[in-house]
Amino acid sequence: MSIRVLLVDDQALVRAGFVMVLSAQPDMTVVGEAGDGAQALTLLDQVTADVVVMDIRMPVMDGVEATRRICADPGGPRVLVLTTFDTDDDAFAALQAGASAFLLKNSPPEQLLEAIRTVAAGESVVAPRVTRALLDRFAGQLTLPGRADERLSALTEREREVLELVATGRSNAEIAGRLHVAESTVKTHFGRILAKLELRDRVHAVVFAYEIGLVKPGP
Repeated sequence: MSIRVLLVDDQALVRAGFVMVLSAQPDMTVVGEAGDGAQALTLLDQVTADVVVMDIRMPVMDGVEATRRICADPGGPRVLVLTTFDTDDDAFAALQAGASAFLLKNSPPEQLLEAIRTVAAGESVVAPRVTRALLDRFAGQLTLPGRADERLSALTEREREVLELVATGRSNAEIAGRLHVAESTVKTHFGRILAKLELRDRVHAVVFAYEIGLVKPGP
């Protein structure tokens, strides 16, 4: 099936360039364009999208707030945020808001296409180690929710162990080696973690682990 993409950027020429690149792909369809976050939300009431390519700095409603509202719907599209720097406050805020990925605005077209396909498949583009670097830098801005232990109580001891290792930036293969289990077993555990905690993907699992204090900033 074709990946349905909604483009959100306040610069019409930028959107036009994205449309040209995406429309040339046999597996992608641009279902709409919006000049700000508010327009994007209105459009999503009219069209169905799998991935929203979202600029951050826009008038009326910025990309972070729009991402937060879109990701509040568990069945909504995934969001790929475009940012100028990979370690700025906006990239961090976008991950907290629920973005599944962020990409530099000056990335080559092939990286954008690969990122859209990856996000549409339910994966995260941002490597766990990059996510952790962001969270280490901005950990002081995290708002810790109440009853963290209550949320973790839904996990088995092994699932909690896997979550902690994921949050420290380890891959499934690395976790499997550390726990002396098959990589497929790690994937099964992690799938259950996402389901029990109602998290979208690996990036959000790392953010969650920081928010509840399961992992602390630092090496």
